[in-house]
Amino acid sequence: MTRLGYQIPNFTLPGIDPADVFDNVVAQAKAAEAAGFDRVMVMDHFYQLPGLGAPHEPMFECYTILSALAQHTSTVRLSSLVTGNTYRHPTLLAKTVTALDHVSGGRATLGIGAGWFELEHDALGYEFGTFTDRFEKLEEALQIIKPMLAGEPVSLDGEHYQVSDAVNSPKPISNIPIMIGGGGEKKTLRMVAQYADESNLGGASVEEIPRKLDALAAHCERLGRDRSEIKVTSLQMVHVAPTMEEAEAELRQTASVKGWNDQIIEMAKGILVYGDTDTVGERLQAVMDTGIDGLTVNLPGNGHNLDRIGLLGEIGLTATAG
Repeated sequence: MTRLGYQIPNFTLPGIDPADVFDNVVAQAKAAEAAGFDRVMVMDHFYQLPGLGAPHEPMFECYTILSALAQHTSTVRLSSLVTGNTYRHPTLLAKTVTALDHVSGGRATLGIGAGWFELEHDALGYEFGTFTDRFEKLEEALQIIKPMLAGEPVSLDGEHYQVSDAVNSPKPISNIPIMIGGGGEKKTLRMVAQYADESNLGGASVEEIPRKLDALAAHCERLGRDRSEIKVTSLQMVHVAPTMEEAEAELRQTASVKGWNDQIIEMAKGILVYGDTDTVGERLQAVMDTGIDGLTVNLPGNGHNLDRIGLLGEIGLTATAG
């Protein structure tokens, strides 16, 4: 399970030529592994997300990047946070994550969610559908992917997917964990209880997390699932530096390449777990004190500075040590 995961969400990097961005991504993954993170993740998107940048900003296809990172790391598990189910047929996704497991020597995790970024779907030609459609598709996909990852043939005559004796050979090296992303208390956490090994609650607040944990426990009880089998994490977007002055300077450096004005910079500070070592440490500890099992953190503003990954690793390991 993820006790402390590192996500790489931003590829618009100050002072780094676009042709050299992948080299920095590799360096970030290696720095995260050296700092004690147990999982490295990237987003499964084709356009940059609102709040992180403009749609036209660079975004790599996640499974190509993860397979490449497998060749530069040796211990961290590798995952999307999280795969948009709408972008790939579930049989293709099962084959893809199995290939990642093989090329990484058994370090793949399947993070998956229903999909939500409507602009990306519309622009690139992926069917978006209704909220209900996407969650029905996710459940059918899990009914296909889960047995395929276990090396079992599967048939399904569903509303959205139809497969007949679908075979996944070779089967994965490892017992690939399934992590479902999202904190919806009625649909998402019910599917976590039914199908998943892990839950990532997204950016749920300290105030929201206990309620979501209670909802998951209730689903587990109703379905006869042992709640302790499921490990729950939360994604926290972080901007940390040794001092407040350095944090401010580094955020403004990133703002300069993204075209952010002072108003957007101040908004970013409100969204991020922002500040010096002590401030960020206290806030991450408060998240862990809600009763979750681990953290996934990212550094969208200064992750290209490898020293900050090491610093965040020290803070995160302290917060998750209990």
